[in-house]
Amino acid sequence: MSEDDSIPRIGQVVRIMQGREAGQYMVVIQVIDDRFVLLADGEKRKYDRPKKKNIHHIEVMDYTSPEVQNSLLETGRVTNGKLRFALTKFVGEIVTDLKKGDQHDGERRCN
Repeated sequence: MSEDDSIPRIGQVVRIMQGREAGQYMVVIQVIDDRFVLLADGEKRKYDRPKKKNIHHIEVMDYTSPEVQNSLLETGRVTNGKLRFALTKFVGEIVTDLKKGDQHDGERRCN
């Protein structure tokens, strides 16, 4: 199995690769089965209306939000504010480092 085929964990940040929301980051709030997950970002996709997405259409990032993960495991719910906070923290720490010339997979891409 490659990295793309691995099942994401609850609270993990993913990047959507295909569909209307391609290029956006979201947080996994539930793993339905070995093929589908539910995603939310707390802004356009709230916790109450998550996006069902095929795991082959997302890219799993090496970042799991402990706040979101703990909240979902303890109470079964998470606030939209925590989702927005987790994504802002991820984009602030990880994505800005990637934009300095390094790609997370070691390649340079041209569009």
